[in-house]
Amino acid sequence: MTQHDHTHLRPWRTIERRASRKIRVGSVEVGGDAPITVQSMTNTLTADAAATIDQIRQLEEAGADIVRVSCPDEESTAAFSTIAKAAKVPLVADIHFHYRRGIEAAKAGAACLRINPGNIGSPARVREVIQAAKDYGCSIRIGVNAGSLERELLERYGEPCPQAMVDSALSHARILQDHDFHEFKISVKASDVFMTVAAYQMLAEAIDCPLHLGVTEAGALRTGTVKSSIGMGSLLWAGIGDTIRVSLAADPVEEIKVGFDMLKSLGLRHRGVNIIACPSCARQGFNVIKTVEALEERLAHISTPMSLSIIGCVVNGPGEALMTDLGFTGGGKGSGMVYMAGKPDHKMDNDHMVDHIVELVEARAAELAATQAAELAAAE
Repeated sequence: MTQHDHTHLRPWRTIERRASRKIRVGSVEVGGDAPITVQSMTNTLTADAAATIDQIRQLEEAGADIVRVSCPDEESTAAFSTIAKAAKVPLVADIHFHYRRGIEAAKAGAACLRINPGNIGSPARVREVIQAAKDYGCSIRIGVNAGSLERELLERYGEPCPQAMVDSALSHARILQDHDFHEFKISVKASDVFMTVAAYQMLAEAIDCPLHLGVTEAGALRTGTVKSSIGMGSLLWAGIGDTIRVSLAADPVEEIKVGFDMLKSLGLRHRGVNIIACPSCARQGFNVIKTVEALEERLAHISTPMSLSIIGCVVNGPGEALMTDLGFTGGGKGSGMVYMAGKPDHKMDNDHMVDHIVELVEARAAELAATQAAELAAAE
């Protein structure tokens, strides 16, 4: 929490998370009081271990807590061992159609197995996957998708619907529970926002396991971000969700960025610099849009939670700066005011403003990191 986060004074900004039991995905806790984790998925050929490891590295640098890797064939699970050893974050093996891929992935070092109950096979085969998860210390994600529901449910309900998705999820949860396996989470995803939200709301009332949120096949970067934010955002606002994946037809790194921005906007998790910026108008004392673009790029390496306001004029600039760690407000005549901890501190000319702000943010991040390290050392 930054020094200007006054959430504790504003009960109307408090989100009470749904009570769920906690599981582990490798070294990462999911559910309970653990932070909401952000996931993505590689889109390289898994059999190409080098390319997959390179993409995982990019996702790790963006802040991914967990990464999912598809295992469609034996070549993929054969490469999975090399990939898992190189990854710094736990990996989820995505399994479809052939239960043996799940067993092979568990042996190869998967921290979690994602199985789709609609297409993995008979209960007997599911049981074999459960045993492999037990043997190798994997958790399981029951992944229900509206597009791949069991035939019996489609015949019963006539079409994919929230109740059918929840019935599917609960029936497979019972299989895990009947085999004394409780390290599982569930997702009930659809490309339709209404169906997705309704299914998660129903599931949240029916079971206490962690829930993995997502609107599947949401679309391209802009449209997928909007769609995911509406669906997942409404659920998170209601306290539902323990781990999230934003499904975008874009670079997987963008999924991590959007995921953290979503959590940041709801005050659920803070990572990196939160830039508050005006859309700009004729009053602006500098080019706000280009300035924010430059700052986003140059501050992308900062993971320390911090807030920064970039406002084009004095109408809203001073007020926004009161609530941020650092701020810059345009004042005309080629310069503006730099705010530190909500107070006007010094003037800076527009031409050098970006470099100056980057220096201030980096210095503040180093200061906060040193303070945190000292606190941890003292606690030990």
